[in-house]
Amino acid sequence: MASENPVRVRFAPSPTGYLHIGSLRTTLYNWLMARRFGGSYILRVEDTDRSRFVEGSIENMYHALVKCGLTPDEGVHVAEDGKIEDRGEFGPYLQSARKEKHLAYAYELIEKGHAYYCFCTREHLDEVAKQQQENKQPLMYDRQCRNLPRQKAEDRAAVGDEHVIRLAVPLEGSIKMYDLIRGDVTIPWAQVDDQVLIKSDGFPTYHLAAVCDDHDMQITHVIRGEEWLSSLPKHLFISEALGWKPPEYAHLPLLLNADRSKLSKRQGDVAVEDYLAKGYLPEALVNFVALLGWNPTSDREIFTKEELAELFDITKVNKAGAVFNVEKLDWLNAHYLKQLSAEEFMKKSAPFIQDVQGDKDMILRATSIQRERVAVLSQLPELLNEVLETPSPTAESLVWKKSTKEEALTRLQGVREFVASLPETEFASVAKLEEAMKAFIAEKGWGNGDTLWPTRVALSGREKSPSPFELLFVYQKTLSLARIDEALALLA
Repeated sequence: MASENPVRVRFAPSPTGYLHIGSLRTTLYNWLMARRFGGSYILRVEDTDRSRFVEGSIENMYHALVKCGLTPDEGVHVAEDGKIEDRGEFGPYLQSARKEKHLAYAYELIEKGHAYYCFCTREHLDEVAKQQQENKQPLMYDRQCRNLPRQKAEDRAAVGDEHVIRLAVPLEGSIKMYDLIRGDVTIPWAQVDDQVLIKSDGFPTYHLAAVCDDHDMQITHVIRGEEWLSSLPKHLFISEALGWKPPEYAHLPLLLNADRSKLSKRQGDVAVEDYLAKGYLPEALVNFVALLGWNPTSDREIFTKEELAELFDITKVNKAGAVFNVEKLDWLNAHYLKQLSAEEFMKKSAPFIQDVQGDKDMILRATSIQRERVAVLSQLPELLNEVLETPSPTAESLVWKKSTKEEALTRLQGVREFVASLPETEFASVAKLEEAMKAFIAEKGWGNGDTLWPTRVALSGREKSPSPFELLFVYQKTLSLARIDEALALLA
């Protein structure tokens, strides 16, 4: 994987919508490669397919990258005023702005005999495809225009006959290629189509534009999805035909659902923004996708981006598809949430609890106690409601399984006196309340179970809830006493 030049990698999405979670892994691996070798990480937008362009998608993808800590070193930049700019000496980085460069390279390929004009109609192409389908043959262009006399073809193009420009790949033999993940790969030329390079609208296809832009921008390594592996012969052929040294290539395996089907919108969220909107932290998301098909160690699972960069080795990425395990992501996110300071946790929680109804101070206290139970911040409203919505308990629910109604009444009466005696300052923290209450129970010689159970049910109205110490903290003195009094009336 040696490179004579400083490592330069690019993430080159098409502006067709959201940033896919698979694309996040691709761009992350590019970022890690750049950081590992002290190189540059470039954002180039491949927007030559104008029919698929989605307004606002460039901005959305850029901001998703920034949120995940993957701000490009060079390339497309979205300024604070929303303006799309170029940053770097190899621009323009919007591929559509490079149209004239691509046309010049296409004409050079024609001049060298490696490309040709094609005037085939849509009707002809559809008929060829139909026949190939009926014969169960691969769908490929029949090369009807490949042997047109060049001067005749140029004359037709000059007078405006609708045409495309196609690559003239070898008709015999095979090509042996090297992939940084898969090793040596050999593909017969008979399986490679005469790819369209310039469309009838004058815009290049990905195949020409990507190769030419990678050369012009001095890209040393191309890390992209495995769906492009079958196109690699065309890309290497274009480079060779133009006299260029190609970059090194690595084709990443697919991300899979639990049933090993391709990760898709039909089976759940696939957009990075969807996960961020649900309350997954960017740090957790990055940590998670980095380990989808690659792990620098056998026993460690928590890494910062910087730690991942120090260990990154593209050649160690697994060839097989990686299963997207949401449960693992939830576990990682819960870990990162627990690492936040109390202030940071409350700040990140704010958007998710703003519509929760009730006393604002109580909501904040309830939020703070639920941080140990939340895996994703979007779970907070439901968790808060379990504390803020307090149904009335039943007499039966107040009695611990190893106790009696009489014991429950005695214990709860004692707890009532204890809570009433506590100064307001003791309600400032869960830790203070726990320490004080456990000391009270020990002094009485009571058991924890037969004391804490009726207390918790009295406060929450539920058999499953946070601890009584947490509930006392949330409800504070006055409301806690009122809840206990209601329970005592049921036991009397």
